[in-house]
Amino acid sequence: MPELPDIVVYIEALEKRILGQTLEHVRIASPFLLRTAEPPVASVEGKVVKELRRIGKRICIGLENDLWLVLHLMIAGRLHWKKRGVKVSPPRGLAAFDFTNGSLLWTEAGSRKRASLHVVMGEAGLRALDPGGLEVLETDLTKFTEVLTSANHTLKRALTDPRLFSGIGNAYSDEILFEARISPLALTQKLKRDEVERLFGAVRSNLLEWVSQLRTETGEDFPEKVTAFRPGMAVHGRYKEPCLRCGEKIQRIRYASNETNYCPHCQTGGKLLADRSLSRLLRSDWPRTPEELEMLTRDSK
Repeated sequence: MPELPDIVVYIEALEKRILGQTLEHVRIASPFLLRTAEPPVASVEGKVVKELRRIGKRICIGLENDLWLVLHLMIAGRLHWKKRGVKVSPPRGLAAFDFTNGSLLWTEAGSRKRASLHVVMGEAGLRALDPGGLEVLETDLTKFTEVLTSANHTLKRALTDPRLFSGIGNAYSDEILFEARISPLALTQKLKRDEVERLFGAVRSNLLEWVSQLRTETGEDFPEKVTAFRPGMAVHGRYKEPCLRCGEKIQRIRYASNETNYCPHCQTGGKLLADRSLSRLLRSDWPRTPEELEMLTRDSK
């Protein structure tokens, strides 16, 4: 699933292409994509793009008359910049947004259609879709600690909860916890002060580093290689490969459709974390699907 660094780079690429441009037509090919009826999607046609914004892992396109398109790519959704009028071919093709200078094509791999499009009005409409998570690159240690310890979750659960922290998902949480040298199953209210400080530093440095790296990789092009598995990652997607820090084999724990990668030597004192341990610790606290996790709202804390 595209996370904060990926969404930031998507938005920067879109700003270069559609800011100030007129959205002439919206073509929706998937009946599952559009999740709102009012305002009607036709109301955005003919409007000029005035602003782009990120809310968590959502891309928000602001148009004239305070109308907003809110795109949630979910796990397999991807964006592509194409020549104007590009064909939308189901089942992968979900929609196309035709501008005066080109078309933004939205695709989704796989048979499960999880991506969503909302058309909303004004700041109130945006707030209704915002889970309320803390923007970790815009905060300080005190506020970070307050949010982190507001409930006694496992660290993996806390970092990926959109009501607590904005834009962090499965991939970058693995990388953050590895950098901080902390177990994904450590409980938030049991952390020592130095561990919280290490975690805060790792959150900021990891996300900023990946934003910088993705910007460099993309350059002036449109980001076409958005993936949760990147060669430069330390642990995520590297099950049974040697740890880049100590050489120990990377391990994993799985619960429902979620997976966590970690280094037992660097993060858990040599202890292997069995799936049954994760199940026992999390119980009903962990959503069973990525959709459940992403659809959490601030009111369901």
